[in-house]
Amino acid sequence: MRRAIVIFVLIIISFLIQSTLFSFHSAKGFAPNLLLILTMSFGIMRGRKEGMLTGFFCGFLYDVFFGTLIGPYMFLFMIIGYLDGAFHKEFLMEDVMMPVIIITVDEFFFNFIVYVAAFLLRNRTDLLYYVVNIMVPQVFATIIATIIIYRFYVWLNKYIKKKDGENEVV
Repeated sequence: MRRAIVIFVLIIISFLIQSTLFSFHSAKGFAPNLLLILTMSFGIMRGRKEGMLTGFFCGFLYDVFFGTLIGPYMFLFMIIGYLDGAFHKEFLMEDVMMPVIIITVDEFFFNFIVYVAAFLLRNRTDLLYYVVNIMVPQVFATIIATIIIYRFYVWLNKYIKKKDGENEVV
């Protein structure tokens, strides 16, 4: 129960920071995708189920406030959380390199799906422009934020596990 409340609060805080602070102060409009970082972090730290549930709620908020329909971003975040949860048993929590690689793939996947849905289907086919001017800066912003934020999520996850009396399985 404590873990669910903490994750819910983290989702709300990440969403608020992403939609307010980073939207105004980001360079050229590029800001890290904090909800994607949260989904990836808890997916690889807690497994597929938790990654998918975190992705569900992150995507729901994204759909409600940034999307035109309820469901596409929710489904996309759920898929990313589920796939990232597959790495749960394959990594050491303190290792930052694997989460950076995973978030890079996640961010490219996320931005490519957004490109297909928002631009390609509207006959805007300049993929190279989108990759160079939107995808790459977005990925770098998210990587930098992941390096900073991920260690806090690891500490918080260990603290919750200790408080809940869970066994540490790595």
